[in-house]
Amino acid sequence: MTSVTSDAVVRTATVDDVEEVARLFAGYLDSYEHPREPDDVTGYLSARIGNGDSVVLLAEVDGAAVGFAQCYPTWASLELAPAWVLYDLFVDPAARGRGVGRVLLRAVAERARAAGATTAVLETAHTNTGAQALYESEGWVRDTTYRTYALEL
Repeated sequence: MTSVTSDAVVRTATVDDVEEVARLFAGYLDSYEHPREPDDVTGYLSARIGNGDSVVLLAEVDGAAVGFAQCYPTWASLELAPAWVLYDLFVDPAARGRGVGRVLLRAVAERARAAGATTAVLETAHTNTGAQALYESEGWVRDTTYRTYALEL
């Protein structure tokens, strides 16, 4: 694996961090061309964090929030074991190229293992080649066995 040169510190976000996470999450949504109203973003994150539905990891540099990862603990039926879905990962554009994404990926793997998960999965856009290169450099393997489908309801 590639060494990390980032000075980012990663911690688990709490409801007290919702405003900072929401700022980053809004940037994430904008990058996928799915902008939302600020109150909706804050409400969504408050519910996920407050209810324990997701684990949100917050990356900070010098005390400033620069990135986040949101994971959903779930189950892997074939493994008969816990699994984590890394659903959202975002680094503020001004902080990119400093290893923050790599630090977040490693923190996800570390916390998933500590929670007893036997696997972690993620999806990214076919065109997001920069992220794909990062994931693969950290040992994530592109699935060639299963195809993802979605049904909009």
